[in-house]
Amino acid sequence: MNHAKFTDEIDLAEQAENLGRMALMMGLVPSFVVRHFPDSWEFYIPDETADRLTPQEAYLYLKQLVDPSA
Repeated sequence: MNHAKFTDEIDLAEQAENLGRMALMMGLVPSFVVRHFPDSWEFYIPDETADRLTPQEAYLYLKQLVDPSA
């Protein structure tokens, strides 16, 4: 998988959302939720804690799931 380049936080959040879709299609996560607010996005990936993730945290978590060698 190619390394993503981000110009701003929206780019990062969009990449995290794309990785979430890929993780769903690959069966790596049962579901995920993205809440869009005017100034931020919140990611929720079901697990034992179900904590809100920032776009950065979601990107790193999903990137590791989708492409562990990266």
